[in-house]
Amino acid sequence: MIALARKTLVYEWRRFVPSVFAVGFAGVLLVMQAALVLGIFSTASIYVNATSADLWVGYPGTQSVNYGRAIGPDVEMRLRMDDGISAVEPYIWLDGDWRANGPDAETMGGVSVYLSGISTAADAMMFDRVLASWQRQLLREPGAVIIDRADLSSLASREGDVAWINNHKVRIAAAIDGLRGLGGVNVIASLSTVREIASVPEGQGNTYLVARTRPGADARQVQQRLNSAARSFGPHETWTAKAFAHRSQMYWMFNTGAGAGVLFMAIVVCLVGAVVTSQSLRTVVAGSSREYAVLNALGVSRSALGRVVVEQAFWIGAAGMVLAILASVALLALARVYRVPVALNVQAMLACAVLIAVLALFSGLGAIRGLLRADPAALLR
Repeated sequence: MIALARKTLVYEWRRFVPSVFAVGFAGVLLVMQAALVLGIFSTASIYVNATSADLWVGYPGTQSVNYGRAIGPDVEMRLRMDDGISAVEPYIWLDGDWRANGPDAETMGGVSVYLSGISTAADAMMFDRVLASWQRQLLREPGAVIIDRADLSSLASREGDVAWINNHKVRIAAAIDGLRGLGGVNVIASLSTVREIASVPEGQGNTYLVARTRPGADARQVQQRLNSAARSFGPHETWTAKAFAHRSQMYWMFNTGAGAGVLFMAIVVCLVGAVVTSQSLRTVVAGSSREYAVLNALGVSRSALGRVVVEQAFWIGAAGMVLAILASVALLALARVYRVPVALNVQAMLACAVLIAVLALFSGLGAIRGLLRADPAALLR
């Protein structure tokens, strides 16, 4: 009976094509939704993921990078005293108001930006995964800033233009890729430029401190050691880079309206895919109702017929999965061309594949359930 399932698929392939496309459509919806969710919320931790630091130190209880508060200047001394740390670097994060200096400045108004003050040293850790050494050197010029190329239109500016942040004059020294953030435009400047814009004296403290551990040192052990130490240096908390990035993503995903909306759309997409696939497979099985009735009347058990339908659903799901992979690769490539925030990891891809397989299996079982309970004599009328 299992051979019958494959032969039916081969010789009557036209009848099964809509089901394959239905499964493929559901798979594309799942993959693209997962890529959008991961891509959108990964931008919440772009500051961490674009930095090679192993540890982040900030104010206790900070839920996301963009909610940082200043920590005392003595905390840096505490980090430098630890034997497991090889380098420490300050990082200032603050909100800003961008005003363009072009003809559209009056009609456009101000744009909310996230201003990052980083070290301009050649071996600096902050944003070293997206900034080239020559781009970091450009920030040594007073008032120089770097933004994402995709945000130029949002700021009504071009590379080399002059603008104003919090009524301080700045110049776009370079535009790069990989800085797009969640909820605002990321602007990178030197520590001295940001302190001037924020009117913060150099010895007043920083929003964060990032640190690199020595070769062979365990970042987790160093983190635990720093967190268990006396707080005589001022209130602070240490996180590993991976944990802090995950913390920021989870906050935006589950504790904000934006996260709730995206997750709700993901659930809707799953339901739509399930309904489309189920109805398509029901139509295929209903079209073969007389053939199944004849086999049942000839003595073929209903369990054997059920196995035929299940195998058909398996092969339809496999073909639909291949179709979904090809379509998703094309759509993801197109999304990257237009700088749409998309991202996929192995876990997400495996989860989508399992969901597609389960969707096809249960849709096949649901499609055959009513048919196998029917009277063969009634199906042959």
